[in-house]
Amino acid sequence: MGPLSREVWAQRLGAFRASPSAFMAGPEAEDLGRDLLGDLRSEKLSEQTKVSLLALSLEYPAQLWPDASAAEVAATSLLDTLVLLPPRPSALRRPLLLAATTALAGGGALGPTSGASCRLLPLLLGLAVGSDLGRGFVPASEQRPLQATACECLRELESCKPGLLGGSLGLLRGLLGQEGPVQPLSLLLSLALRNTLVLQSRAGAGLGALLTARVSPTGGGPWDWTLVEEGDGHLQPQAPSWPVAEEGEGECSLTAREHNPEEARELRAAVAQLLDTSYLLTPVAQAQLLWLLGWALRGLQGQPPALFKPQLVRLLGTAQLTLMHAVLALKAAFGEALFTAQDETLLLRRLTLAAQHPALPLSTHLFYLHCLLSFPENCPLGPVGEEAAPLLLGPQLCRGLLPSLLHEPMALLARLHLLCLLCAEDEEEEEKGQLPSPGHYLEELLASLWQRAALEGGPRALATLCFQASYLVARCLAGQPTVLTPLIHGLAQLYRARPMLAPHFVDLLDHVGPELREPLKVVLRQEVVSRPGRDEALCWHLQMLARVADGDAQSATLNFLQAAAAHCTSWDLQQGLLQVCRALLRAGVGGGLVDLLQVLARQLEDPDGRDHARLYYILLAHLAGPKLGVALGPSLAAPALASSLVAENQGFVAALMVQEAPALIRLSVGSHEVKGPLPVLQLLPEALEPIYSLELRFRVEGQLYAPLGAVHVPCLCPGRPARPLLLPLQPRRPAPTRLDVHALYTTSTGLTCHVHLPPLFVNFADLFLPFPQPPEGAGLGFFEELWDSCLPEGAESRVWCPLGPQGLEGLVSRHLEPFVVVAQPPTSYYVAIHLPPDSKLLLRLEAAQADGVPVALRTDDWAVLPLVGDYLRGLAAAI
Repeated sequence: MGPLSREVWAQRLGAFRASPSAFMAGPEAEDLGRDLLGDLRSEKLSEQTKVSLLALSLEYPAQLWPDASAAEVAATSLLDTLVLLPPRPSALRRPLLLAATTALAGGGALGPTSGASCRLLPLLLGLAVGSDLGRGFVPASEQRPLQATACECLRELESCKPGLLGGSLGLLRGLLGQEGPVQPLSLLLSLALRNTLVLQSRAGAGLGALLTARVSPTGGGPWDWTLVEEGDGHLQPQAPSWPVAEEGEGECSLTAREHNPEEARELRAAVAQLLDTSYLLTPVAQAQLLWLLGWALRGLQGQPPALFKPQLVRLLGTAQLTLMHAVLALKAAFGEALFTAQDETLLLRRLTLAAQHPALPLSTHLFYLHCLLSFPENCPLGPVGEEAAPLLLGPQLCRGLLPSLLHEPMALLARLHLLCLLCAEDEEEEEKGQLPSPGHYLEELLASLWQRAALEGGPRALATLCFQASYLVARCLAGQPTVLTPLIHGLAQLYRARPMLAPHFVDLLDHVGPELREPLKVVLRQEVVSRPGRDEALCWHLQMLARVADGDAQSATLNFLQAAAAHCTSWDLQQGLLQVCRALLRAGVGGGLVDLLQVLARQLEDPDGRDHARLYYILLAHLAGPKLGVALGPSLAAPALASSLVAENQGFVAALMVQEAPALIRLSVGSHEVKGPLPVLQLLPEALEPIYSLELRFRVEGQLYAPLGAVHVPCLCPGRPARPLLLPLQPRRPAPTRLDVHALYTTSTGLTCHVHLPPLFVNFADLFLPFPQPPEGAGLGFFEELWDSCLPEGAESRVWCPLGPQGLEGLVSRHLEPFVVVAQPPTSYYVAIHLPPDSKLLLRLEAAQADGVPVALRTDDWAVLPLVGDYLRGLAAAI
């Protein structure tokens, strides 16, 4: 098969991007990669189309080349295509390099045994150093872009196989002082230097002459894979993140060895050379470079971090967030060895003032606050990992960072977090002067949040913010009773004002520690049981009581439930009441609960509620405390020591639930039968096991069809033929569609199950209906009248219909017999088809030839013309 056209490729790429998984599961998946590689060499496709194909291979390499062998073949073909390009400038060279690199890296084919790897690596290195590869391979106008692309490709391969470029460090270092792309080369050299230092240190070896050797990339010798094979290929990610600096201590300690004077001098020179040119890089690239070099030199004896000092002078006042992040990463890595106390004070003041700038966007504001909350101090007093405010960051300096109700919610929470850390340090002291203490300000802020959340009809966002702030305070100040006591009373007052916030209280109790959870449960329980049982917020009180009820205050809780039982008339209130009874059962409450369950078993209106109350009463009467707690626990698996009533209870619950099950039914579409005024789809069901009370529900995609009714079958048994099921269709437009099928049935064990069946497809021919038969002898006039009525509002067309070996007569008798109005076999047939809801399709099949017949057609609905053409062209293949 020849190359595909641009339109076909556009259609295939659109279908692939719409759903890659669905496309790869279809019939065209196997040919996609092969066609893509083959058509890249076709002269019939434009370069723009080929670039689109290469872009697909860059975005979805795992789908196109799923294993190492496929990736190897793809990379080899891409390199061959690259070599065959004419010497003139082309937009394909850079995408081809990127695609070959991506195929090897993504497919796991990169290695010493890969032929494509052995071809690609010298090629990339030669392009990166600007060597003459001969035959006009690199036009002068493309040399610099290709050099940058080659550096990016090598950096990607070095990331996948650390140590891959260890033998080329000297060659890459020598390029920094020459003309060429500075940023790609600097990032490549810094990554290769970092990886080589780590791997050589693990092996107990030094750098040797790696930084001074000038290895020719096209010398013809094999590529050196020694460092790659000695390393395990698992180095720390390249994303700058200063908290990771502490976690990576074990890996960094591998570099804690002393190099000989010559190695140390060359290493300092290489690092200084990279740092001196770093100002030419973009902010993001500068941050990446600083992090890589700082991570590589951390703990390396004989390499003082003072090499970074000139960069700090330039970067301490930067407004670029990425560079500020890199500075903090260096501070976390080197601490007081690089940053003096004055530097630390200046940096803290810089972050504090920047976080108060009124014109900052929210994301930038949150960044500076996060830097303050995670500030890496030179000499932290607390243990490693303990959350604390920086020592030099006092309330006076943070006066402009105090939270206010006017701030955005995220900014308020970040400022509140900082305030809580200040309160943890200022536990006993108060600021002298006019400023209130942090603890006093915190109490006022929480009181304002509670007051806003308690407003009747207030937005849910205010309540959510209030509980987020309460959780933050409880987490940071869990050990301070002076803060927790007013917090508990404030939350109790909030519940008293708005019981509808009970779900928020339940969520808070699930996440806070025991220091707040236990006293808050007591206070909330007292708030609930002190209310009358007929309160209009009874549903919220029951939800709250189900969470806070325990063995304490049994009499007050039971009195509240007995008073509330008379007002629980709806199903949801009865279920809430039973949930409280369940919680009391798990807490070991007996006594009065027995009487309450007996009353509920008799008086509840809902039969489900009465059954549950009766079950709880039986469990309470027959099981001891430990077994009762296990029986009512969240697990459905009954332990060995439990009573047989537990298993019966589980069976009872399972029988009441509709369970998802594997498909025990096969459903297919039978032959099309023309019956009645509507098209009918004939369904053929088949059961793999006996099923009963089967209900098939159908959902039509889109709005082309009216909703379909369910089909019911009393019983289906395997091996026993079932009568066909008829599903009437009600199309609003004559078009094919897809039906999603959902089955609900009962098994022989009494369980009710549901399952999603494979979709069914309604074809265009399934909608065909005949016109009423005209009187004998009037068929031609009837057809001509219909033919003339289609114009001028309708449409007319001609289609070539291929004929198989059966000829025209066999084709008509097989597919169009019910719709023939006038027949002159075997050469001429007039066909009239009614398309619901109110369209018509007329066909003239005349002058048949050996391989096909011309078909003249008219319709009063022009939108069906493409469907008719596809249908007629596919008739011969459908035999």
